[in-house]
Amino acid sequence: MSTAVTGGYVVPVDGDPIEGGTVLVADGRIVAVGPEADVDIPDDAEIVDAAGTWVLPGFVESHGHVGVIEAAEGWAGIDVNEMTDPNGARLRALDGINPDDEGFRDALSGGVTTVVVKPGSGNPIGGRTVAVKSWGRTVDDMLVREPVSVKSALGENPKRIYGEKDKLPTTRLGVAAVIRDAFVKAQDYREAREWAIREGKPFERDNTMEVLGRVLDGDLPWCQHSHRADDIATAIRLSEEFGYRLILNHGTEGHLLADTLADKDIPVIIGPLIVERSKVEVRRRHLRNPGILARAGVRIALTTDHPVVPIEFLVHQATFAVKEGLDTETAIRSITVNPARIMGIDDRVGALKAGLDADIVLWSGDPLDVMSRAVRVFVEGREVYHFDEHTGFGVTANPYYQE
Repeated sequence: MSTAVTGGYVVPVDGDPIEGGTVLVADGRIVAVGPEADVDIPDDAEIVDAAGTWVLPGFVESHGHVGVIEAAEGWAGIDVNEMTDPNGARLRALDGINPDDEGFRDALSGGVTTVVVKPGSGNPIGGRTVAVKSWGRTVDDMLVREPVSVKSALGENPKRIYGEKDKLPTTRLGVAAVIRDAFVKAQDYREAREWAIREGKPFERDNTMEVLGRVLDGDLPWCQHSHRADDIATAIRLSEEFGYRLILNHGTEGHLLADTLADKDIPVIIGPLIVERSKVEVRRRHLRNPGILARAGVRIALTTDHPVVPIEFLVHQATFAVKEGLDTETAIRSITVNPARIMGIDDRVGALKAGLDADIVLWSGDPLDVMSRAVRVFVEGREVYHFDEHTGFGVTANPYYQE
């Protein structure tokens, strides 16, 4: 059975807005988007009246820790950092996610329907990231893609964590050395594996080296946690030394190297933005920085780094960035199609167009207006959240009790 979302102000993101537009959905996918007169709605289609609302794709959080840092659970719900091995490439965020984390329900209330969940920044190499939907019974039900990238960290966090253990790395030199040593070993491993295959010899596989080999092969991008300009320069240096695809995460001082990042076409997932300057490497955090990067030609996405900023406030970071100079079109793209493309999941999410998942959010008004709210949220065509005007609270469908 089809569903037609009709009569709203449709913002496809990858296309011009449509007053009184229609989004036609079947089998969890978008079938057509356009003016109502141009979309052939089946007679038996369920009609969702979107009159008076803005209709957008679900937002994409490209760097969050939902499910691996569970809300209000204390230490028992923290599975974000395995800080016993500086090289955790074999670790998978997928294995630590609790779908029942309150953070996923918060995400829906803010129109966020896809989250790229990443290991934390305690290790120089943290592990594999995963893209999931914000609703489902198990992480396998929620899966968009796994792995999406490999998480790595430069700067203060890993040197502090291992410095307290009196173990390598205790300095920025040591952090870079751990990453460099890992890739050299991965290069040797890859050559040895290829030789064994050619010669028909047995070969003992290594999960850590297999993952790093995929990075060297260009199959997986490298998500590099880096705030300070010198760490960003180190991230670029390492990526060029080993030839892997670099995605900067945080990029707090990226605006100081905006021309370099634009010339090298290195995307930046920037944020969190509405936080205190809690440590030295974020002292230049400012809401104007996304606009500076965008005007220089850098591809940007915004992140809450949930739970650093609650994930439902993703759109508010965009609003505040607009206040400080980011253009409105880029602001919306920075939480929809840009993160989807940067993370390689734009074949599933990030826009309203035929063939993509039917992740659709009806807003009471322009989502960049802080007074607007998500009133109805659909994930793959299923309504999973609505705002109850009578109680003033959102209502999330229970994935464990489906019709």
